[in-house]
Amino acid sequence: MMAPISPWMISSSFCFLIILLLSYSGIAQEPFPSANLSTTWISNIDYDDNSIALQDKSKITPILTKDMDQLGQYFVCGFFCNGTCTSYIFSIFIIHYIMGDRDGYRSDAIWFANENHPIRQDATLNLTAAGELVLQDVDGTKVWTTNTAGKSVVGMNLTGTGNLVLFDANNSVVWQSFDHPKDCFLPEQTLAAGQKLVSSVSLTNWTKGQYFLQVTEKGLFAYIESSPPQLYYRDSESDLSFPPSVSSQYMKLMPDGHLQLFQWQTDRFEWTVVSDLLTDDELYGDCFYPLACGRNAVCSANRQCSCPRSNFSGGIDYFKPVNALQPNLGCSEITPLTCNTTQDQVFIPLENIDYSTFTATLEKVSMEACKQACLKNCSCKATLFRYELNASSGNCSLPSDLFTITSVDIDKPSSNASAFIKVQNVRKPQTPDRKNHVAAVLRPPTIAGIVVLVVVVSGVILFIVYKRKRISKMEEEYLDQVPGLPTRFSYEELKIATKCFSKKLGEGGFGSVFEGTLEDGSNIAVKRLQGRAQVKKSFLAEVASIGSIHHVNLVTLKGFCALKSQPLLVYEFMSNGSLDRWIYHGQRQHVLEWECRKKIILHIAKGLAYLHEECRQKIIHLDIKPQNILLDCDFNAKIADFGLSKLVDRNQTQVRTNMRGTPGYLAPEWLSSIITEKVDVYSFGIVLLEILCGRKNFDISQPEESRHLLALFQKSLEEGKLLDIIDNHSQDMQAHGQEVVEMMNAASWCLQADFTRRPSMSSVVKVFEGVTQVESNLNYSFIDPRTTVKDEIVLTQLQPSILSGGR
Repeated sequence: MMAPISPWMISSSFCFLIILLLSYSGIAQEPFPSANLSTTWISNIDYDDNSIALQDKSKITPILTKDMDQLGQYFVCGFFCNGTCTSYIFSIFIIHYIMGDRDGYRSDAIWFANENHPIRQDATLNLTAAGELVLQDVDGTKVWTTNTAGKSVVGMNLTGTGNLVLFDANNSVVWQSFDHPKDCFLPEQTLAAGQKLVSSVSLTNWTKGQYFLQVTEKGLFAYIESSPPQLYYRDSESDLSFPPSVSSQYMKLMPDGHLQLFQWQTDRFEWTVVSDLLTDDELYGDCFYPLACGRNAVCSANRQCSCPRSNFSGGIDYFKPVNALQPNLGCSEITPLTCNTTQDQVFIPLENIDYSTFTATLEKVSMEACKQACLKNCSCKATLFRYELNASSGNCSLPSDLFTITSVDIDKPSSNASAFIKVQNVRKPQTPDRKNHVAAVLRPPTIAGIVVLVVVVSGVILFIVYKRKRISKMEEEYLDQVPGLPTRFSYEELKIATKCFSKKLGEGGFGSVFEGTLEDGSNIAVKRLQGRAQVKKSFLAEVASIGSIHHVNLVTLKGFCALKSQPLLVYEFMSNGSLDRWIYHGQRQHVLEWECRKKIILHIAKGLAYLHEECRQKIIHLDIKPQNILLDCDFNAKIADFGLSKLVDRNQTQVRTNMRGTPGYLAPEWLSSIITEKVDVYSFGIVLLEILCGRKNFDISQPEESRHLLALFQKSLEEGKLLDIIDNHSQDMQAHGQEVVEMMNAASWCLQADFTRRPSMSSVVKVFEGVTQVESNLNYSFIDPRTTVKDEIVLTQLQPSILSGGR
């Protein structure tokens, strides 16, 4: 309980408590410092009598509060939402109440749970009877959890140090937010081995940014994310200590890589930065941060940002500012580097420089050898060379991602260092030989004919142009009518983000996918569609189907570019790529264990259930296969590629459409061209078998009787030998054989030849969660005699892209 307030303190603390302790109309009533098991809170800002309105019009619905033994200063954990309150993040704040101020509150977020997956209104936070704190969205999706079920938790407490704690009967810590730091660090907190401070994308976007900091026995280290991460600061002192203060303090790893110490100024009623802990003003100041001036840029005194310029070749410009009004955003290549054209590549030399993330690729080599190594390496963007006494022997760095280069005053202490930035030299077109020009003489009789021809051709061209403009206008109007349309990017923005589409992630029949980074530092995957009418249909289908829907198990469409010749789709980046890279023996990166596979399968099922049953219009994906299931860094699965999807009104039970999808995953009813969402259920059943068996549904390298996985599954089922077809390259899968067989039974339900006997995807989810059982009396004749011969021909002769397009 909070301490009683004496009459003379009838000021900020009293007003704050009056606001917080008004009746709360949710399941849990009043916000106190602690909570018991079996307590549930709802994310709904409509409980206005209990919410805290902040300066920027955002709001907090408190769950637990704890005063900091300082007048008007509190820790509050609860649901945070921005001004519109369409999404919420479970967070911990430091709150200051300012008496007499019309805005009232000053706050800073110091910890958050679900920054990557905001929840919607009426989602729940539940401290379960089993002792687990679980955050669930309104559709029942588990967004975040402490994973403490069965660990003797008896309650939850928000301490006076800002630590959210789950404790047992002995008051011992079972779980605490201090062990899961975000971008902030508090005075009583310890950054243990393996823990990191990770910056946010921006002060308003709390998703994972580009910088992280960690402490080891060797000291303090700060990195910028790259491949691999690049070190930009180190200190042999490993103690993140705070100076003495009577006011509240915290450290924050900022979106730009600075580690700043904030302190509450009681005389000014605001947070101020009292120390910039990683910055050495006497050396390079802000210039030494990796992105002080963005990529491919030079930072000089007083953080003056400029693009590298050549003093030779007539002063040709090889770089231009990303934004001329904001030079700190970096520079882009005017002519992108092209592999295998070293004869057309030169270097822009920069003397008296330093580079914050310098890591030696080669040691004790000459400057010329360093430059030649860069020319021979397609991914190398520059040669960075450091030496002590003699340029014939130094350390050479060959970065594939060029951050800010620091221009060093010649009188400042530094090792001798030079940079040579690799650029593409544009060849001038040869002037045509005038002698080869032949003057054409037109005779008078031919002029009239030419005039008639020109008129006719012009008329045809004008008609075609009009027709195309009309079609283009209709498409624009169609896009404008799509509700909740994502961000519309310009082609130039995406060209810069992908470095001229230089890092290809994959390709298919309709185009290629490239990795990129937006100006805010977030990673993206850009699909560049190429082709004609079918590509246009794919583009419009994808924007219309997932442009306005959001689910934790669907890849987010962040935006698009409606360029006529090359439409582009922008997705969130999934670092572990597609599922097919992880499940097929012989081509997977490593063998996934049973728990990981089980999680992936559940995520796919939940994503499909959402598409089929929870969207305004039913969405049938029509191309469920491992290549269209993407995995993030934690192997959370998300369904991708909606280019073939079909929007169906809720009152429609069936739809007629042309055959589309990928051979091997097509349901039997495709032969009639009349389909339902159950075609996705069938495809899911095939994918499920592939995950459990660790092989493709058709594998020509297998003995003839085992090439078709579905036929092998049917035979093994009839003979009671399902254990024999479990992935035999995984000991963990073999050890969980009985559980795997139970999941195979769910696959047999999904693979019923009669689509009316297949389950809904929500029923499949309930089976996986143990709520219901697989239906009995199933038909185990999975092979449709109408498709057996035809499928074998198709599977051996066609590539998936023929039907399904680009990936």
